[in-house]
Amino acid sequence: MKCPKCGSEYAYQDGSLWTCPECAHEWNEAEGAQENPAQDEGVRDANGNQLANGDSVTLIKDLKVKGSSSTVKSGTKVKNIRLVEDAVDGHNISCKIDGIGAMYLKSEFVRKA
Repeated sequence: MKCPKCGSEYAYQDGSLWTCPECAHEWNEAEGAQENPAQDEGVRDANGNQLANGDSVTLIKDLKVKGSSSTVKSGTKVKNIRLVEDAVDGHNISCKIDGIGAMYLKSEFVRKA
């Protein structure tokens, strides 16, 4: 079961409650089942923050550019992102990166700036 507060996959059961080791949130199983569907709505970054069109994000991992020998370095700030409804191979963010050009990113490799 995922944590309904931060979305961590490392939640564990402690007696009758579930506990998240990352944010210390505790909940019962019925509460988690009700809150999890709301967690899946929208696009969220690596920290679980809701992303919207026009947001700025920062890469948290070095990413190789497919079809090129260049790499986008961790810490690169990307401004004015656009969310893609029909994810292209799991890539749900469309953006332009200075020096690279237009590309798609996965939300799991960015954090809201």
